[in-house]
Formats: sequence, C-alpha cells, structure tokens
Amino acid sequence: MTTRRAVLGAGAALIAGGQALAASPAYPKIGKIRRLSPALDAILDAHAPIEQIADGITWAEGPAWHWESKSLLFSDVPGNVMYRWTPKTGKTEFLKPSGYDGPPTKIFREAGSNGAIITLAGDLVIADCGNRGLAKVDLATKKKTVLASVYKGKKFNSPNDLVEVRDGPLKGSLYFTDPPYGLDGGDASPAKELAFNGVYLLRPNGEVALVDDTLSFPNGVGLSPDGKRLYVSISDPKRPVIMAYDLGADGLPKSSKVFFDAAELLKAGGPGLPDGMKVDAKGNLFASGPGGIMILTPEAKLLGVIETGGPAANCAFGEDGKTLFLTSNHIVARVRTKTSGLAW
Repeated sequence: MTTRRAVLGAGAALIAGGQALAASPAYPKIGKIRRLSPALDAILDAHAPIEQIADGITWAEGPAWHWESKSLLFSDVPGNVMYRWTPKTGKTEFLKPSGYDGPPTKIFREAGSNGAIITLAGDLVIADCGNRGLAKVDLATKKKTVLASVYKGKKFNSPNDLVEVRDGPLKGSLYFTDPPYGLDGGDASPAKELAFNGVYLLRPNGEVALVDDTLSFPNGVGLSPDGKRLYVSISDPKRPVIMAYDLGADGLPKSSKVFFDAAELLKAGGPGLPDGMKVDAKGNLFASGPGGIMILTPEAKLLGVIETGGPAANCAFGEDGKTLFLTSNHIVARVRTKTSGLAW
C-alpha cells in the first residue's frame, strides 16, 4: 500500500501593529512564501520569516494552541506521542502513548493521536486515530474520555481531523473526518468495519450524524466564520480537492461542490496533498496542499503558498492569534500573519 506520508512526500518573532520584525535568532529560517496575488499583502507579508521551532518528529500533525498555558500541542502520529512546545522549554513529551495503549497488535499503521483542538470551553479534544474515536483529554491528569467511537454499531476507521461549531443551536458540536490511514492496509484492512470513509457531525448529546460517505480519503476539516459552510479536504492524488458544503439548520449539507482543485499544483511538482486546514476571522483558508500551506479566499482564489520545503500536514493559529504554526513532515514551524485565526 502506498502510504499517505509517501504520497505526500512525493507528490515568528512577534509583530507589532501588523509590521514584521526581524525573526528570532534562536530558530533556523526555512522555506519561503510564494506570493501569487497582491491581495496576499493584507493577510501575510511575503517576506515574513518562517521559523523552524521543533524537529525530530516522524510525522507531525494536529497542532493546537492552548492559550491558558501559552503552549502548542502537536502529535507524532506514527510515533504515538503528543508533544508540548513553549519558547522556554522547547519540545517536551506531553502524552505517551497519545493514541492506542493496548497490547501489541498489527492492526495499526499509525497508532497515535492525529488532529486536535482546544475547544471554546478550554478542553483538549483529539482525533484518537489509534483508538478509532474522538476523545477529550484532561490537561492535568491526561485521562481520556471517549466522546464517540462507533457509527451504527460499527467502529470508526481512524478519525483524522475535527473542528468545533462556535455559535448557534449547534454550538459545541464537532465535525470530523474518518479516513482509513491509521489502519494497516487502509481500505483493505480486515479491521475496517465501515464500507466507506466518512465525514460526521457529533452533536453535544452524543448523537453521530453522517455528513458524507462518498469521499475517497476525507482529511482536513474547517468551518466558515458564520458556521454555514463546511470545508473538507480530500488527500487523494487522483482527486486532490477541497469540498465545500452549505449547511442547513440541522448542521447537515443542503448542497456541496468542489471548492478548490489542487490538481495543477500537484502536476507542477509541489510536495503534499490537501490535508489539514484552518480558517481566519475573515473566512480565508490556510489549507495544506501541494507545495505547502495554501492561502485561499472565501471565493477560492489562491493568493499564495507558505512553503516549508516539504509536505505540510496541518496548521493552527496561536500566541496572540496572529502566529500560524505549521506541522510539516518531521518539523514544526511558525510564521507571523496580519490576520487573526478564527479560533486558536
């Protein structure tokens, strides 16, 4: 089986008043920002330094900023460990194992935690790839509480990424994706109980509703600022697109369409595929894709790409909301922006 990482691999100092300062000398500078439109200038300075703040990770994923402790949490999915990073301590182990913690098994290809968020209530919630569900992790005791693990009595494949509904009657609900990447053999795994790879909505009462069961490899997920549009990336080299779903009052799609097709970027040789994403307060997408982190307007215009030199898995806003943290292959990096994250 061609693994996701193999396919992906093939295929900041603080700012005052929105003006970039010199990067901290403590961190090596990597990559570059490719400016494709003058409109990028209002969102990101194309000359802003990209700083590598951590390395030595097998495959970095799931960045989430915890504002109370002023720290970044991120996962090494195949390494089955979650790390915490602060400027003072650097990278330290936070949770090991981060995912599967049972007896030895050959079921999993990636047994750790994957996507993660800090909810509006301040809770750490993870896509627990190795335990095939969503879980809340107590930041003090590290104890897990399973939020969802089955759909209609069948185990999820390996939940990958998630996003929280911020407002309205569905506030606190979670959208999440469930590709087969964590299972050894992927779709062909004998442990796979569901016939599809789904996108789901977990309501606060514990009910799990199916959003879409037609996508080959659903991966990253995001919401527009008004909560009326859901974005889902497909990490399929045969169809490297980001989907957009217009949502009804019940949180389920009224319609869907291809929002952005990254096929041309992939053909041009950019490393990576559509993967994790975050949305800023104005609705712009910072989305993994061929070449790095793509910056897309709500109208799907590609303004630029943050290039780390390797495939980018995910990103998250942190610090004062204007630092974008990037997980890219074996490293974690950061870059200052002029825009604020929708939630960090």
